[in-house]
Amino acid sequence: MTRYRDKVSRLYFRADAAFANPDVYEFLEAERIKYAIRLPANRILQDRIGYLLRRPVGRPPIEVRRFYANFHYQAASWKIPRRVIAKVEWHPGELVPRIGFVITNLSRLAERVVAFYNQRGTAEQWIKEGKNAINWTRLSCRSFAANAVRLQLHALAYNLGNFLRTLATPEPIKDWSLTSLKEKLIKIGAKLISHGRYIAFQMAEVAIPRGLFADILRLIVELRPPPDPAPA
Repeated sequence: MTRYRDKVSRLYFRADAAFANPDVYEFLEAERIKYAIRLPANRILQDRIGYLLRRPVGRPPIEVRRFYANFHYQAASWKIPRRVIAKVEWHPGELVPRIGFVITNLSRLAERVVAFYNQRGTAEQWIKEGKNAINWTRLSCRSFAANAVRLQLHALAYNLGNFLRTLATPEPIKDWSLTSLKEKLIKIGAKLISHGRYIAFQMAEVAIPRGLFADILRLIVELRPPPDPAPA
């Protein structure tokens, strides 16, 4: 924790219900770390939001209806009461609402606290993508320093692949994962033909058609800054 404290001025922590523990809350509060942690539902929490659990009046909507509640709650094992955010969603075609509770020491509006917590799932998808596409969990060196360097190289490869995906991919393949880009574009086989004045790469168009590959090269070229104007 000290290592991060010396490098950043503010730390945040978000986690699922496995970390809903008073020892975790007390540690984070003592370290002045802002947190948002999913809280398992119980009868007391549901009673606090009973007014939101009654089906909305009127004909069922075609869109999701979302409601928030904000209150303080103290479980038997807690030394102090803490802020709890409740989110209730009524989905079309469903008879009962979807309910979620988040415990937090953030002072943001309830909607913003939930949005901050929901980003945990996004981060987990990025981590999963790095594990599958870049294999950045393969840290088999004996020393911590060597493994740290390997992880940094894996992170660099991930960033380069992500830059390619976000800045230099045409619209038809904008949604490709890094694994797809790696297998269909970077690791694809090619035949090298050497001539007197140029070298040609002959690639199969099974994965990337010629026009699509040309669009990728064009987007990469456009990332270069424009040349300085010639002197008058």
